[in-house]
Amino acid sequence: MGDRDFRATIKSAVDSIGKELEIDIDSKDFQTIHLQEVVQCLRRSYYDRIEPEEVERRGFNELLSGLLRKLQYGSDPKNFQIDDIKLKGQVDMLVDDSIILFRAAQDELEEPVANDVLYLNACMWIYDKEDGVVVYISGDRKETTFSLTRNKKMFEEIVRRVRVLNDLLKEQKTPILEPSVECTDCQYYEKCFTKKKNSKQLSLAEMMGLSKKDDF
Repeated sequence: MGDRDFRATIKSAVDSIGKELEIDIDSKDFQTIHLQEVVQCLRRSYYDRIEPEEVERRGFNELLSGLLRKLQYGSDPKNFQIDDIKLKGQVDMLVDDSIILFRAAQDELEEPVANDVLYLNACMWIYDKEDGVVVYISGDRKETTFSLTRNKKMFEEIVRRVRVLNDLLKEQKTPILEPSVECTDCQYYEKCFTKKKNSKQLSLAEMMGLSKKDDF
């Protein structure tokens, strides 16, 4: 296949498509908060608006939800008014009275991801629906489905986080740390924790202080 770097070409394609599918957030409009911003780490959402850095995308599977929104299988974005703040959300698909979200997964899951549960529940309040489903699709095309009935207390937590993020953006105050398993892959890791080290793999001989030229 010649000397062309196909891995770099594919990465470039994924990054380009990912940018096209990103949720359009006006970083200066603090009175409009997007649902995605409050179901994830608030510090990450804050940096996305104030000091943005590009996120590293790992493959086409991660673009599934954005592609469905772009193809208009769902509905137009919808606002939920919280005092003078608009909470803006969008679903991947609406079928009858049910909301469906699609998410990428590495393997089959035994339980849904917490952020996705918060997102789905909030969408049911924003769109005034009683039932919702999140479908996880793994790289080998296996599907895992979880259903949810809307929960008021869970939505009240979203409303609280909307108000907190709105206040912090207006005051230009960095949110507190919210450590999670997602921190490792976050583009802002070094703003919150220590600098990442690029570790080098050593052979057994190197670890023992021997070079390839050493004789036994």
